[in-house]
Amino acid sequence: PVPPGVLPLCSRPPVWGRAARQPPGLLLAPCRTFSNNKILVELDESSGVATMKFKSPPVNSLSLDFLTEFCISLEKLENNRACRGVIFTSAVPRIFSSGLDITEMCGKSTEHYAEFWRAVQEMWLRLYGSTMVTVAAVNGSSPAGGCLIALSCDYRIMVENPKFNIGLNEAQLGIVAPFWFKDTYVNVVGHRVAERSLQLGSLLPAPEAHKVGLVDELVPEEKLQEKAAAVMAQWLALPDHARQLTKSMMRKAVLDRLVAHREEDIQNFISFISKESIQKSLRMYMEMLKKKKS
Repeated sequence: PVPPGVLPLCSRPPVWGRAARQPPGLLLAPCRTFSNNKILVELDESSGVATMKFKSPPVNSLSLDFLTEFCISLEKLENNRACRGVIFTSAVPRIFSSGLDITEMCGKSTEHYAEFWRAVQEMWLRLYGSTMVTVAAVNGSSPAGGCLIALSCDYRIMVENPKFNIGLNEAQLGIVAPFWFKDTYVNVVGHRVAERSLQLGSLLPAPEAHKVGLVDELVPEEKLQEKAAAVMAQWLALPDHARQLTKSMMRKAVLDRLVAHREEDIQNFISFISKESIQKSLRMYMEMLKKKKS
Protein backbone atom coordinates (compact mmCIF):
# COMPACT_ATOMS: atom_id res chain seq x y z
CA PRO A 1 0.00 0.00 0.00
CA VAL A 2 1.09 3.56 -0.77
CA PRO A 3 1.45 5.81 2.29
CA PRO A 4 -0.73 8.96 2.40
CA GLY A 5 0.67 11.77 0.30
CA VAL A 6 2.85 9.52 -1.86
CA LEU A 7 1.78 9.15 -5.47
CA PRO A 8 3.22 6.28 -7.50
CA LEU A 9 4.07 8.16 -10.71
CA CYS A 10 5.46 5.26 -12.64
CA SER A 11 7.04 1.92 -12.29
CA ARG A 12 8.92 0.11 -15.01
CA PRO A 13 7.34 -3.13 -16.18
CA PRO A 14 8.99 -6.17 -14.61
CA VAL A 15 11.97 -7.51 -16.46
CA TRP A 16 10.01 -10.20 -18.29
CA GLY A 17 7.59 -7.56 -19.56
CA ARG A 18 10.42 -5.62 -21.14
CA ALA A 19 12.33 -8.63 -22.35
CA ALA A 20 9.86 -9.21 -25.16
CA ARG A 21 10.51 -5.70 -26.48
CA GLN A 22 14.29 -5.64 -26.03
CA PRO A 23 17.01 -7.07 -28.28
CA PRO A 24 18.17 -10.54 -27.15
CA GLY A 25 20.54 -10.38 -24.19
CA LEU A 26 19.48 -6.86 -23.10
CA LEU A 27 17.46 -6.83 -19.92
CA LEU A 28 16.69 -3.68 -17.97
CA ALA A 29 16.51 -4.04 -14.21
CA PRO A 30 13.12 -3.28 -12.69
CA CYS A 31 12.99 0.23 -11.27
CA ARG A 32 10.20 1.73 -9.21
CA THR A 33 9.66 5.46 -8.98
CA PHE A 34 7.44 7.28 -6.56
CA SER A 35 7.15 10.96 -6.01
CA ASN A 36 5.40 13.63 -4.08
CA ASN A 37 5.62 17.41 -4.27
CA LYS A 38 9.12 17.84 -2.90
CA ILE A 39 10.91 14.48 -3.16
CA LEU A 40 11.47 12.00 -5.99
CA VAL A 41 12.48 8.43 -5.16
CA GLU A 42 13.85 5.94 -7.69
CA LEU A 43 14.42 2.38 -6.49
CA ASP A 44 16.52 -0.03 -8.55
CA GLU A 45 15.29 -3.37 -7.27
CA SER A 46 18.12 -5.36 -8.84
CA SER A 47 20.81 -3.52 -6.85
CA GLY A 48 18.60 -2.74 -3.86
CA VAL A 49 19.63 0.93 -4.07
CA ALA A 50 17.24 3.88 -4.02
CA THR A 51 18.04 7.47 -4.93
CA MET A 52 16.13 10.17 -3.08
CA LYS A 53 16.23 13.50 -4.91
CA PHE A 54 15.18 16.73 -3.24
CA LYS A 55 13.07 18.78 -5.66
CA SER A 56 11.79 21.76 -3.72
CA PRO A 57 13.15 24.87 -5.49
CA PRO A 58 14.58 27.36 -5.06
CA VAL A 59 16.77 25.93 -2.26
CA ASN A 60 15.24 22.66 -0.93
CA SER A 61 14.49 24.31 2.43
CA LEU A 62 13.29 21.94 5.13
CA SER A 63 9.68 23.05 5.50
CA LEU A 64 7.11 21.08 7.47
CA ASP A 65 5.79 19.64 4.20
CA PHE A 66 9.31 18.67 3.04
CA LEU A 67 10.14 16.99 6.36
CA THR A 68 6.85 15.06 6.33
CA GLU A 69 7.44 13.83 2.78
CA PHE A 70 11.05 12.95 3.64
CA CYS A 71 9.93 10.74 6.55
CA ILE A 72 7.17 9.08 4.52
CA SER A 73 9.61 8.32 1.67
CA LEU A 74 12.26 6.95 4.03
CA GLU A 75 9.74 4.79 5.88
CA LYS A 76 8.44 3.39 2.59
CA LEU A 77 12.00 2.37 1.63
CA GLU A 78 12.73 0.94 5.10
CA ASN A 79 9.64 -1.26 4.75
CA ASN A 80 10.60 -2.47 1.27
CA ARG A 81 12.74 -5.60 1.57
CA ALA A 82 14.15 -4.95 -1.90
CA CYS A 83 15.82 -1.74 -0.67
CA ARG A 84 19.15 -1.94 1.19
CA GLY A 85 20.62 1.51 0.60
CA VAL A 86 19.69 5.10 -0.23
CA ILE A 87 21.64 7.84 -2.01
CA PHE A 88 20.47 11.35 -1.11
CA THR A 89 21.02 14.14 -3.62
CA SER A 90 19.42 17.26 -5.04
CA ALA A 91 17.49 17.84 -8.25
CA VAL A 92 17.97 21.61 -7.78
CA PRO A 93 21.20 23.04 -9.30
CA ARG A 94 23.97 24.30 -6.96
CA ILE A 95 22.12 23.52 -3.72
CA PHE A 96 21.80 20.32 -1.70
CA SER A 97 19.55 21.85 0.95
CA SER A 98 19.58 25.29 2.55
CA GLY A 99 18.42 23.86 5.88
CA LEU A 100 15.42 24.61 8.07
CA ASP A 101 12.76 26.82 6.49
CA ILE A 102 12.94 30.10 8.40
CA THR A 103 9.33 30.96 7.55
CA GLU A 104 8.29 27.98 9.72
CA MET A 105 10.06 29.60 12.70
CA CYS A 106 9.01 33.23 12.32
CA GLY A 107 5.71 34.75 13.44
CA LYS A 108 3.91 31.45 14.02
CA SER A 109 2.02 29.97 16.99
CA THR A 110 3.65 27.86 19.70
CA GLU A 111 1.59 24.90 18.41
CA HIS A 112 3.13 25.35 14.97
CA TYR A 113 6.65 25.58 16.40
CA ALA A 114 6.04 22.34 18.33
CA GLU A 115 4.74 20.53 15.23
CA PHE A 116 7.63 21.78 13.11
CA TRP A 117 10.32 20.86 15.63
CA ARG A 118 8.84 17.40 16.16
CA ALA A 119 9.10 16.89 12.38
CA VAL A 120 12.77 17.97 12.43
CA GLN A 121 13.45 15.50 15.24
CA GLU A 122 11.61 12.73 13.39
CA MET A 123 13.62 13.31 10.21
CA TRP A 124 16.90 12.99 12.12
CA LEU A 125 15.84 9.99 14.24
CA ARG A 126 14.76 8.09 11.12
CA LEU A 127 17.82 8.98 9.05
CA TYR A 128 20.52 8.66 11.73
CA GLY A 129 18.94 5.43 12.97
CA SER A 130 18.24 3.92 9.54
CA THR A 131 19.24 0.28 9.07
CA MET A 132 19.92 1.00 5.38
CA VAL A 133 23.25 2.20 4.01
CA THR A 134 22.92 5.95 3.53
CA VAL A 135 25.16 7.97 1.20
CA ALA A 136 24.95 11.75 0.77
CA ALA A 137 25.83 12.85 -2.77
CA VAL A 138 26.19 16.56 -2.00
CA ASN A 139 25.91 18.40 -5.31
CA GLY A 140 25.67 21.96 -3.99
CA SER A 141 25.88 24.09 -0.88
CA SER A 142 24.52 22.54 2.30
CA PRO A 143 24.25 24.84 5.32
CA ALA A 144 22.57 24.13 8.67
CA GLY A 145 19.84 21.47 8.40
CA GLY A 146 21.14 20.49 4.97
CA CYS A 147 24.48 19.76 6.60
CA LEU A 148 22.66 17.75 9.30
CA ILE A 149 21.15 15.48 6.63
CA ALA A 150 24.62 14.85 5.17
CA LEU A 151 26.15 14.34 8.63
CA SER A 152 23.48 11.76 9.45
CA CYS A 153 24.43 9.56 6.49
CA ASP A 154 27.04 6.79 6.60
CA TYR A 155 29.20 8.41 3.92
CA ARG A 156 29.44 11.86 2.33
CA ILE A 157 30.67 12.65 -1.19
CA MET A 158 30.73 16.29 -2.30
CA VAL A 159 31.31 18.01 -5.62
CA GLU A 160 34.81 19.52 -5.61
CA ASN A 161 33.63 23.06 -6.28
CA PRO A 162 35.10 25.67 -3.85
CA LYS A 163 31.94 27.76 -4.37
CA PHE A 164 29.90 25.03 -2.63
CA ASN A 165 30.04 25.09 1.16
CA ILE A 166 28.73 23.04 4.05
CA GLY A 167 28.46 23.44 7.81
CA LEU A 168 26.23 24.08 10.82
CA ASN A 169 26.06 27.89 10.60
CA GLU A 170 23.21 28.45 13.08
CA ALA A 171 25.33 30.83 15.22
CA GLN A 172 25.42 33.30 12.31
CA LEU A 173 21.62 33.65 12.60
CA GLY A 174 21.71 34.03 16.36
CA ILE A 175 20.43 30.47 16.79
CA VAL A 176 22.04 27.72 18.87
CA ALA A 177 22.41 24.29 17.24
CA PRO A 178 20.60 21.72 19.47
CA PHE A 179 22.60 19.13 21.39
CA TRP A 180 21.78 16.38 18.91
CA PHE A 181 23.02 18.46 15.96
CA LYS A 182 26.21 18.99 18.01
CA ASP A 183 26.52 15.29 18.90
CA THR A 184 26.20 14.30 15.24
CA TYR A 185 28.83 16.86 14.23
CA VAL A 186 31.27 15.79 16.95
CA ASN A 187 30.90 12.14 15.91
CA VAL A 188 31.99 13.04 12.37
CA VAL A 189 34.74 15.65 12.79
CA GLY A 190 35.83 15.35 16.44
CA HIS A 191 35.33 17.68 19.37
CA ARG A 192 37.79 20.48 18.58
CA VAL A 193 36.76 21.05 14.96
CA ALA A 194 33.07 20.86 15.93
CA GLU A 195 33.50 23.30 18.84
CA ARG A 196 35.28 25.90 16.73
CA SER A 197 32.94 25.50 13.75
CA LEU A 198 29.76 25.65 15.83
CA GLN A 199 30.84 28.75 17.78
CA LEU A 200 31.80 30.59 14.59
CA GLY A 201 28.84 29.24 12.59
CA SER A 202 31.39 28.23 9.96
CA LEU A 203 30.42 27.33 6.41
CA LEU A 204 33.38 25.44 4.97
CA PRO A 205 34.16 25.43 1.23
CA ALA A 206 34.23 21.87 -0.16
CA PRO A 207 38.06 21.50 -0.06
CA GLU A 208 38.20 22.62 3.59
CA ALA A 209 35.22 20.42 4.51
CA HIS A 210 37.15 17.47 3.08
CA LYS A 211 40.30 18.46 4.94
CA VAL A 212 38.56 18.39 8.36
CA GLY A 213 36.66 15.18 7.57
CA LEU A 214 33.21 16.73 7.28
CA VAL A 215 32.95 15.08 3.85
CA ASP A 216 34.71 11.82 2.99
CA GLU A 217 35.49 12.47 -0.69
CA LEU A 218 35.47 15.21 -3.32
CA VAL A 219 34.73 14.38 -6.96
CA PRO A 220 34.01 16.31 -10.17
CA GLU A 221 30.28 16.95 -10.59
CA GLU A 222 29.97 14.60 -13.57
CA LYS A 223 31.43 11.74 -11.50
CA LEU A 224 29.25 12.22 -8.41
CA GLN A 225 26.52 9.67 -9.10
CA GLU A 226 28.99 7.09 -10.40
CA LYS A 227 31.10 7.48 -7.25
CA ALA A 228 28.06 7.30 -4.96
CA ALA A 229 27.00 4.05 -6.65
CA ALA A 230 30.52 2.60 -6.27
CA VAL A 231 30.68 3.51 -2.56
CA MET A 232 27.22 2.05 -2.03
CA ALA A 233 28.26 -1.21 -3.70
CA GLN A 234 31.30 -1.41 -1.40
CA TRP A 235 29.15 -0.99 1.73
CA LEU A 236 26.47 -3.41 0.49
CA ALA A 237 29.10 -6.10 -0.15
CA LEU A 238 29.09 -6.76 3.61
CA PRO A 239 26.47 -8.90 5.35
CA ASP A 240 23.60 -6.61 6.34
CA HIS A 241 23.22 -7.93 9.89
CA ALA A 242 26.88 -7.29 10.88
CA ARG A 243 26.87 -3.77 9.40
CA GLN A 244 23.48 -2.89 10.92
CA LEU A 245 24.43 -4.10 14.42
CA THR A 246 27.71 -2.20 14.25
CA LYS A 247 25.93 0.98 13.11
CA SER A 248 23.40 0.63 15.92
CA MET A 249 26.18 0.10 18.45
CA MET A 250 27.98 3.26 17.26
CA ARG A 251 24.90 5.49 17.11
CA LYS A 252 22.51 4.19 19.79
CA ALA A 253 23.67 6.42 22.66
CA VAL A 254 23.20 9.60 20.59
CA LEU A 255 19.77 8.50 19.35
CA ASP A 256 18.66 7.44 22.84
CA ARG A 257 19.66 10.82 24.24
CA LEU A 258 17.19 12.67 22.01
CA VAL A 259 14.45 10.06 22.53
CA ALA A 260 14.82 10.46 26.31
CA HIS A 261 14.67 14.26 26.13
CA ARG A 262 12.41 14.75 23.12
CA GLU A 263 9.61 16.74 24.80
CA GLU A 264 12.11 18.83 26.74
CA ASP A 265 13.95 19.59 23.49
CA ILE A 266 10.67 20.73 21.85
CA GLN A 267 9.89 23.02 24.81
CA ASN A 268 13.42 24.44 24.69
CA PHE A 269 13.01 25.16 20.99
CA ILE A 270 9.63 26.88 21.50
CA SER A 271 10.96 28.95 24.38
CA PHE A 272 14.05 29.99 22.42
CA ILE A 273 12.42 30.69 19.05
CA SER A 274 9.57 32.68 20.66
CA LYS A 275 11.94 35.27 22.18
CA GLU A 276 11.46 38.67 20.60
CA SER A 277 15.22 39.08 20.11
CA ILE A 278 15.34 35.81 18.12
CA GLN A 279 12.22 36.69 16.11
CA LYS A 280 13.80 40.06 15.30
CA SER A 281 17.01 38.35 14.19
CA LEU A 282 15.05 35.97 11.93
CA ARG A 283 13.01 38.83 10.44
CA MET A 284 16.22 40.73 9.65
CA TYR A 285 17.70 37.64 8.02
CA MET A 286 14.56 37.17 5.88
CA GLU A 287 14.71 40.83 4.82
CA MET A 288 18.34 40.37 3.85
CA LEU A 289 17.40 37.34 1.72
CA LYS A 290 14.62 39.33 0.00
CA LYS A 291 17.09 42.13 -0.84
CA LYS A 292 19.55 39.58 -2.24
CA LYS A 293 16.82 38.15 -4.50
CA SER A 294 15.80 41.59 -5.79
